[in-house]
Amino acid sequence: MSTLRAGLLGVGMMGRHHARVLREMPGVELVAIADAGGDPHGVAGDLAILPDVDALIAAGLDVAVVAVPTQFHEEAALRLADAGVHTLVEKPIAHSLDAGRRMVDAFAAAGLVGAVGHIERFNPALQELRRRLAAGELGTVYQIQTRRQGPFPARIADVGVAKDLASHDVDLTAWVAQSPYASVFAHTAHQSGREHEDLIAITGQLVSGVVVNHLVNWLSPLKERVTIVTGEKGTFVADTGTGDLTFYANGTVRFEWDQVAAFRGVTEGDVTRFAFPKREPLRVEHEAFRNAVLGKPSDVVTMEQGLQTLMAVEAALASARDRAVTTVG
Repeated sequence: MSTLRAGLLGVGMMGRHHARVLREMPGVELVAIADAGGDPHGVAGDLAILPDVDALIAAGLDVAVVAVPTQFHEEAALRLADAGVHTLVEKPIAHSLDAGRRMVDAFAAAGLVGAVGHIERFNPALQELRRRLAAGELGTVYQIQTRRQGPFPARIADVGVAKDLASHDVDLTAWVAQSPYASVFAHTAHQSGREHEDLIAITGQLVSGVVVNHLVNWLSPLKERVTIVTGEKGTFVADTGTGDLTFYANGTVRFEWDQVAAFRGVTEGDVTRFAFPKREPLRVEHEAFRNAVLGKPSDVVTMEQGLQTLMAVEAALASARDRAVTTVG
């Protein structure tokens, strides 16, 4: 395996973890770090902290990771594309659809791998869930619900909860169901005095007909990261905070209580919590990016896919603003 020279732009709360994983990754050498704000978490080691993306490029890179605030994604990515550097940008892909499209076009024109860090796709619970759904273990899928709530992270200043957090749920839902969004309807709230929304509730439907629902906020002391998929044979519950996957099967025990039997609904059956390998999602994400750059089979999240996710999130924000069902795409 060829050793890829890697650069990292941004060593904040997420960037520090990218630095660690890049140093651990076989076939990759972290050779340069840039951050205009310095090194607040002390992750640079013996590397100098460079001032900007141009200095990073000058170090001679094969690949780069962009972990700066969303509003700076486009400028950095376009510079890297122009320099011929394969790039993984943190989610969301960009602050606007136009910016995202320019990024997609630039990497496609240069023949480079452009990827987006939708890390939940690499959560072991969701990977196991997707595998079981694809194998038909749930039968027909009816509904996918997600809950993602917790305290406000003060580090996020340039986007609201929809782009920062709901983008996770939008992306993982389309990926798990293997179907894009068709339409959405949403409500938002501003309760913390910030410019951007801190709560969003989204109802929608996928092209496949699956009904979806997302509850996302930065207002709760209770931290939840839950995905619930209900279908013909029961319900899967994935807790992405712990990496656990549980299946609640429809019951097969015959009703002997006539009044309940007449309801003809499902009954409670066996509950199974699955055991499977649980690897760190960020490491699996980096392996996918590395493999894509090397031309190997990979589940990397492409910039095209990241743009599709942003389209659905923007449609939800437009729906909340206009109070109308909005078509995605």
